[in-house]
Parts: sequence; structure tokens; C-alpha cells
Amino acid sequence: MLKTIAIPWDVLLRAFSNMESDRVYYFDRLTGEIFFVSAEMEENFWNQMEQHQERFLEIPGLDPSTERSLLNNFLQNQPDQELRRLLDHALSGRPPYANSSDILSFFPEAEQQLDELRDSFVSNRVKTWLEEHELFTLSTSLTAVN
Repeated sequence: MLKTIAIPWDVLLRAFSNMESDRVYYFDRLTGEIFFVSAEMEENFWNQMEQHQERFLEIPGLDPSTERSLLNNFLQNQPDQELRRLLDHALSGRPPYANSSDILSFFPEAEQQLDELRDSFVSNRVKTWLEEHELFTLSTSLTAVN
């Protein structure tokens, strides 16, 4: 028997955008709940999760190399030469060190463009992941089927 559950899209997007290595997000196939646990949980907890892997799916976060790749793609299409120079320097890791998000805070339009690029990337990644796990199809929209 198929079971239909609602998937909280905004929570799922946040989980896929997670870059904190000490947090692991899971999706519960039975309830649609998305929750995180600390990577430092006791071994007993991880053994339980492994025993129920058909129910709980680990949600892959956004790793630093993917974030860097997104930023590089953004840079290639950036018309503002000054912003390109600043971000390129921040990505190089050469002193003086800079954080790309700090730099972009002075360029709100570019910051919004990067956020839209990241959102689009993460949304596509979520849709692919849901389809790979047979939780989502275009006909079911944001509803999971178990």
C-alpha cells in the first residue's frame, strides 16, 4: 500500500545546504520528518540508524568543494571587475584573508544573484535525490510516496 506524506521543502533545502560537518541530517521515510543529529553521537545511536537504513535516509550536505565550485561559476559570469578581483583573492587563500560572504555583503545585488544560483543548484539536487530514492516525481509534486 502506498503512503503519501508531505515533505517540508524549506527544511529539506536547509538540510541540503548544510555545510556544518558536525551535523548529519536525516529524512524519515515513514513520517516525512527531517531531523539532524550531532556527528558525535554515541556508537549505539549510529548502529540503530544503520539497522533502520531503509527508513532513515541521510541527507547529503553541501560540501566546501561544491560551494567553491558554485562561487567559481558565479565569478566567471560576474561583470563587475572589482568584485571579481576581490572574490578571486578571497578564493586564493592568500593573505590578507577574506571571507566571500563578507565581501558580497557590500555588493547586495551580486549577493542576491549568488543566493539564487545556490538555491537553484540545491533545489535541483534535492529533486534528483528525491527521485533517486523514489520519494518524489513530477506528478506528486512535494509529496512523498512510500
